[in-house]
Amino acid sequence: AQIRYSIPEELTRGAFVGNIAKDLGTDVAKLAAANLQVLSDSDSQYFSVNVNTGVIMVSERIDREQLCGQNPRCFLHLKLAIENPVEFYRIEVEILDINDNPPEFPSDEVSLRIYELASLGARFPIQPAQDPDVGTNTLQTYHLSANDNFNLNVKARTDGGKFPELVLERALDREFRAFHYLVLTAEDGGSPPQSSKIRITIQVLDANDNHPVFDRPSYGARLVENSPLGTLVVKLNATDVDEGPNGDIRYSLSSHNSAALRQIFAIDEQTGEIRVQGNLDFEEATVYEIEVEAKDMGSPTMEEHCSVVVEITDVNDNAPEVILTSFSSTLSEDALPGTVVAVIHVRDRDSGEQGKVLCHVSPDLPFQLRKDYEHQYSLLTSTRLDREHVAYYNVTVSASDLGNPPLSRHTILPITLIDVNDNAPQFEQASYEVLVAENNPVGSVLVTVSAADPDSEQNSRLSYSILRAGGTDPGLDPARYLSIHPTNGQVTAKFPFDYEQTTYLQFHVEVSDGGSPALRNRTLVHVFVVDQNDNAPRVHFPRAGEDSATQFRISPSIVPPALITKVVAIDADSGRNAWLSYHLVEATDLGLFSVTLRSGEVRIARALQETDASAHELLVVVRDAGEPPLSTAVTLVVLVEEKGPEALQGSEARAADGGGLPTITLYLIVSLVLISTVSLVGLAALGIRCL
Repeated sequence: AQIRYSIPEELTRGAFVGNIAKDLGTDVAKLAAANLQVLSDSDSQYFSVNVNTGVIMVSERIDREQLCGQNPRCFLHLKLAIENPVEFYRIEVEILDINDNPPEFPSDEVSLRIYELASLGARFPIQPAQDPDVGTNTLQTYHLSANDNFNLNVKARTDGGKFPELVLERALDREFRAFHYLVLTAEDGGSPPQSSKIRITIQVLDANDNHPVFDRPSYGARLVENSPLGTLVVKLNATDVDEGPNGDIRYSLSSHNSAALRQIFAIDEQTGEIRVQGNLDFEEATVYEIEVEAKDMGSPTMEEHCSVVVEITDVNDNAPEVILTSFSSTLSEDALPGTVVAVIHVRDRDSGEQGKVLCHVSPDLPFQLRKDYEHQYSLLTSTRLDREHVAYYNVTVSASDLGNPPLSRHTILPITLIDVNDNAPQFEQASYEVLVAENNPVGSVLVTVSAADPDSEQNSRLSYSILRAGGTDPGLDPARYLSIHPTNGQVTAKFPFDYEQTTYLQFHVEVSDGGSPALRNRTLVHVFVVDQNDNAPRVHFPRAGEDSATQFRISPSIVPPALITKVVAIDADSGRNAWLSYHLVEATDLGLFSVTLRSGEVRIARALQETDASAHELLVVVRDAGEPPLSTAVTLVVLVEEKGPEALQGSEARAADGGGLPTITLYLIVSLVLISTVSLVGLAALGIRCL
């Protein structure tokens, strides 16, 4: 027979299970006498029998979940053995579940990583809680804490298991909430029910669903032109609420920027700092608008754009420019004051006061500037010009701006004056005095007259000619004796001069330039012919033929120093060349006669003696003082005879002739003095003129 009992688990030791004696209908005393034993099928002895009372009691703690696990029904089988006679009774004890175990999650906390772009309705399983109890005491339901994005779905399996799932009901936004903290509660059906909780941490994984955002839609900066390289323009700041590579931002200049702008500015892709890397020139651009883009490193990349407006502040870094609109580098020297030489345009690429330009020229020059309007000046002549005084001008036009400090530029305008024939030729001397030795060679240069004309080129090309001077002897035509080279002014003789015919000649030399009309000037040339010793003395008395001698008779009783005769000679030359001296060169007796050196008187030197010859031949030489000296000889024959009528008559005649000789000598001396005086005065005047 089989007896079944039902007891709840977890009864205390000694708890009543059943009365075997009563249930078998046997007397308790009989059971005790029958040596009653309880045998268990398990290793543990969960029950014991009190033979005195027949009551089966719990002897050890009974844990249904340990014995039977999740089986809905749990039984412990006992065998009851009785001797005399031997009988076996089978006892089945059903262990009833009590709600002694709450649902248990595998861990107190679970983490989920969900992509923020996960589709709505996506399910995310949660490891279920385990409740070893069975029946109504086991896990019955789950509860999810309130939230905006997830609902709870519990899947029931055919074996009765319940699995919770999180269902995405509303789109996630990591940038709005990166973490969600939920509490899932598992509850059984016991009374009272038991439960357990698990904390669910949901990390929303970033998706590149946000583009970078600049903290300002546009940036502004102001820089001074010519800022040094590396100058910070502006530091951009863009943020991306995404994370990781999706929020890692790189800055760059947009492709919309020109190549020239890219050479001027550079951006640091990490920091967003825009710096100067080229030359900033206000005159090229006053404002730069830089297009900048910020890109994240997500996939696909998202980007944002902004503009940076950089205003350039002008500094006075440009000197004024001088532009010649019209300019003539040559100017006629007779140009009237106020003649326009050049039209000048000035400009300064700077702005404001720094771009205003003032021009001026040196006040020491015969030029001035006239301001026509804001940026144009005219260069005018201010006074009369004279090429012969200054032929070339370097006119420096100075242009200065009003910056601080001011900048200036100097432009040199070379101006050459064109000559006009406004100057007549001028001789170096108002008159020329020339000493020419007679017998000069034909073609010899007597004098070179020189004139100068301060004009230039054709106007200064001079031509010389000889003109008759006023008051000149009509018979003395200078052109007959002289010629002049038309370009160098050399006056040459056509014939040799003869002092004995011409001692003085004057004429005009005219010089004319090559201008149109030609200008002329004259100078007076005085030519003094200087005597040369080219004439030998000529004996006028005594006259004799070429091969004959003149005879003179003297008395033997002549008393010394009686005059025998006088040799009279004339020299056509003048000056020293006409100074004559008389010399007794040969005689029969040199001691008997004497000749006076200057007068030419022949006298008896001593008394005649009987031994002296009756005829004496004298050779008298007349010599001038020229260099070399020239001379003439005359032969005298003196006859010694008794004084008679013829001799006496001849002596008287000779004496009479001798009485006229002193007058001729005086004439020669006076002539010599006058000529010498004129020559000295002429030489003195020439010396004074030269000084």
